[in-house]
Amino acid sequence: MDTLLLSRIQFGANISFHILFPTITIALGWVLFYFKLRFNRSGEERWMDAYRFWVKVFALSFGLGVVSGITMSFQFGTNWPGFMETVGNIAGPLLAYEVMTAFFLEAVFLGIMLFGMSRVPGWLHTLATFLVAFGTTMSAFWILVLSSWMHTPAGFEMRDGVAHATDWLAIIFNPSMPYRVVHMLLASGLTVAFLLAGLSALRWLRGDKGGDVRVSLVTGLGLGALLIPLQILAGDVHGLNTLEHQPAKVAAMEGNWNTDTNVPLLLFAIPDETARENRAEIGIPNLASIILTHHADGEVPGLNDFVAEDGTKMHPPVAPVFYGFRIMVGTGMAMLLLSWAAVGFMAFRRRGPEGLPKPLLLALVPMAFSGWVATLAGWYTTEIGRQPWLVSGVMTTEQAVAEVPGPMVATTLIIYLSVYVALLLAYIGVLYYLACAGQDAKKRGRPDMPGLNPTPAE
Repeated sequence: MDTLLLSRIQFGANISFHILFPTITIALGWVLFYFKLRFNRSGEERWMDAYRFWVKVFALSFGLGVVSGITMSFQFGTNWPGFMETVGNIAGPLLAYEVMTAFFLEAVFLGIMLFGMSRVPGWLHTLATFLVAFGTTMSAFWILVLSSWMHTPAGFEMRDGVAHATDWLAIIFNPSMPYRVVHMLLASGLTVAFLLAGLSALRWLRGDKGGDVRVSLVTGLGLGALLIPLQILAGDVHGLNTLEHQPAKVAAMEGNWNTDTNVPLLLFAIPDETARENRAEIGIPNLASIILTHHADGEVPGLNDFVAEDGTKMHPPVAPVFYGFRIMVGTGMAMLLLSWAAVGFMAFRRRGPEGLPKPLLLALVPMAFSGWVATLAGWYTTEIGRQPWLVSGVMTTEQAVAEVPGPMVATTLIIYLSVYVALLLAYIGVLYYLACAGQDAKKRGRPDMPGLNPTPAE
């Protein structure tokens, strides 16, 4: 494998590991704020117990997100110097805004949120929780602005091969930014919803049926049932935007080789780029045209339109985009069915979590990390779908890569992967330990987080 491919795999591995944790902290911060407001209003200890448990998950996720984000920033210089040399005038300030948001809001108030529960007035601790949640969202916003601009660049001009900003509002509010931000924030909400539900279902099955477990489980299921229809709607609108600005990506997502009307929606196929066709197709007639154009005879672009006269392919690799899109959608459908079934059982039986059948609770446990699966599949669809461009229409990925020997990149890649596998296993192990330790602490008659015991008056 050459340097370009190894560098792409390395950056993909880094961002795949990193994105797991902001996907949790973005929405979990707002869930913690909700728990705190419910405690302030009702004085019921179950809300504070839920806060104590999930704030530890937030802290762990936040720490891993920060550490893994640092290695990503280094790679702009070590592996992709051409990126900053060409578009650094735009990417640099946007990354700086993200760093300022992270350190001025998240880092400053995180200490109060984690350790000030019994040391500062209740209103100040609630404010710190809000500011941390707001800070994580704003950090994500600036990263998504840059990512969106790379897909649909606007508000700049090229001078001597270097991009210069001409309209910052056009850069920030580029054509795909609103759709991408909404889609990602909803993805974070769904990730946290099923993490809440899955981990709480595990605690419930182990016999921990305290008030904090009840509110966490009900909150997760309710949040998931509410957000998944919104995500389906947002995904549809985002797809229409992508069809307008990145038709080659849509052609790869649909596995459609020739521009045509009445295009079927392929549930399964094996794309063959050599033969420029699909094998073993299973599809629903006309449905791709209906989804993308809202008309059965609507025209869907084909991949063969994006091949230069010399045979150069100006479309993304088909298989990863095609399969990634279906994994994302399939996971979303599973979320829809499971969350609606669970909420339906609780509403029909009017018994809360007690009304959930055991098989449904068992199904929720592995779904705890379903948000990660859907997010990664969607991220691969989006980012691989931009190839061969790094910044669409401005520079290709090949133009940005550093002239580093392939074996050196391979060595660091192996090290990264080894560390990430170990950290991921440790992270999941700690979550399991927290679920079990909380129950054991209750059996011993002492809190699982000494020193963090505010009274309702606070």
